Amino acid sequence: MVYERKLRSSPNSSMESSEEETDGVSGNHAPKELIRLASNGAKFIDEVLNGQNECCLDNFRMDKHVFYKLCDILQAKGLLRHTNRIKIEEQLGIFMFIIGHNLRTRAVQELFRYSGETISRHFNNVLNAIMSISLDLFQPPGSGVPSEIIEDPRFYPYFKDCVGVIDGIHVPVTVGVDEQGPFRNKNGLLSQNILAACSFDLKFHYVLAGWEGSATDLLVFNSAITRRNKLQVPEGKYYIVDSKYPNVPGFIAPYSSTPYYSKEFLSDYHPQDAGELFNQRHSLLRHVTDRTFGILKARFPILMSAPSYPLQTQVKLVVAACALHNYIRREKPDDWLFKMYEEGSFPMEEPQPPLEMEVPPKMDVETQTQPSVHTFDSEEIGLASQLRDSIATEMWNDFIHDFPPM
Repeated sequence: MVYERKLRSSPNSSMESSEEETDGVSGNHAPKELIRLASNGAKFIDEVLNGQNECCLDNFRMDKHVFYKLCDILQAKGLLRHTNRIKIEEQLGIFMFIIGHNLRTRAVQELFRYSGETISRHFNNVLNAIMSISLDLFQPPGSGVPSEIIEDPRFYPYFKDCVGVIDGIHVPVTVGVDEQGPFRNKNGLLSQNILAACSFDLKFHYVLAGWEGSATDLLVFNSAITRRNKLQVPEGKYYIVDSKYPNVPGFIAPYSSTPYYSKEFLSDYHPQDAGELFNQRHSLLRHVTDRTFGILKARFPILMSAPSYPLQTQVKLVVAACALHNYIRREKPDDWLFKMYEEGSFPMEEPQPPLEMEVPPKMDVETQTQPSVHTFDSEEIGLASQLRDSIATEMWNDFIHDFPPM
């Protein structure tokens, strides 16, 4: 499931994007075909879709058959329709071209030979259409053991009830001067704080977008588990989380007083106790979020550019991009980006670099912005600690049997 945080209404929070607003998107990462076809932009879509599959991948960020199927889905559900001037394929192509290459509206306007108002209108229509099917694209965890767990002796049977990993990422945001305070994160940059629950096969189970950059990770986590459309954890299952989140029922964090990231261990280093071994393997499982977010950002660079759309549109873009990510994974599991990132599955070496602008918890968020905090009683917290200890003990006993102390 995926949800947006409800944002306060403001002059910049309407869903209609004016030509002036959408023209503020920074950055231009157009493919080579843009230069070649710039003189004949009206035929751009036809040339891409009638050309080699690689041309569609480069321009619309997905294979041709995946693109056509998405057009069929949106048409069958009555979410998009052909107009006298623009077919559904072109509407979706405009949207994918913008988010896949982070282009200014003016550049797209020149290529497609449409007014800024027309580009903006179809961009918003497609965005809302993707949002309408997003719930179908975010599937909750299944009851079985993920193959990535069961096929690796480092993780099975110890993490057999783990269904995925939860982490956060800060996405740049553009807001009016009067609204910038809450969105300025610890690094002094404007962002929204996103929480995501990722599966081990690089999909998103759940996404919560729209929290201000100054909000602590714990605050966003509490919102995710207490809101009406909350993050659901199957009975008897749990997600892996890092130390910025609590070790509570349904969520297993590392031992806070023990070295954690694998870079703190030499390649031939043998953990000295159960806590070190647990943290080492816990950190390896968490690499899946680095890869999942990495694919998302590589496919849709607009997310990391603070586009000058209304705030609510920026929030919806995060959700829609994650939904499209899941759609492509479902329809084309060996998509080139997924294939590239899968080659490094659960490496024993140093983990991926940290996500851009990720910040540690910050405790000075204004009280009135905080939701009701889920309070776990001492018995629940004790049971969560016991579960973590039992996993660590079983793992350690097997480890010293296979690698006895010198």
